[in-house]
Amino acid sequence: MQHYQHNIKLHNACRALKRGEVIAYPTEAVWGLGCDPYDEIALWEILRLKQRPYDKGVILVAATMEQLHPFLLGLSEEQLATLANSWPGPNTWIIPHNGHCPQWIRGSHNSLAVRVSAHPVVQALCEQFGGPIVSTSANPAGLPPARDQLQARRYFRHQPLSYAPGNVGKERQPTQICHLLTGQVLRSA
Repeated sequence: MQHYQHNIKLHNACRALKRGEVIAYPTEAVWGLGCDPYDEIALWEILRLKQRPYDKGVILVAATMEQLHPFLLGLSEEQLATLANSWPGPNTWIIPHNGHCPQWIRGSHNSLAVRVSAHPVVQALCEQFGGPIVSTSANPAGLPPARDQLQARRYFRHQPLSYAPGNVGKERQPTQICHLLTGQVLRSA
């Protein structure tokens, strides 16, 4: 029965994504807010909920490297191998913008943040959705990221969000962010 309820909640969250709604879901270390990356209105809703500036941009998270294929075009074999060797896992990479990513995902940057997650709920959402989704921590600006669904619900109690099932992974900190071209660590895990 519990497995059935888990699948129903996952299916409902995926349907909400396809309807252009914002969802909350567990990731490697924190709860995240997500939407269809090609839905500008949904992305603006996430920024409103978080009180996050547009210029910061957000991460795209996927179940497989193949789901990120359009965004990886133009990378060298060595760069693709670097990504492949770090995924799936808690590694977010900043890659050059190659013209395939909407401006509202990148913010004011000429680059894009991407990750292939090992988290089973993220993988299931992206597989059912059929591509990558937006990933940004589930918290209003200035507050700590939600570590469980209850905290996410408290932060957004008056918002009509769909909540995916599950718990955060074993990571203690949000994912490490590295710049693919320079190797610079922008945020350590």
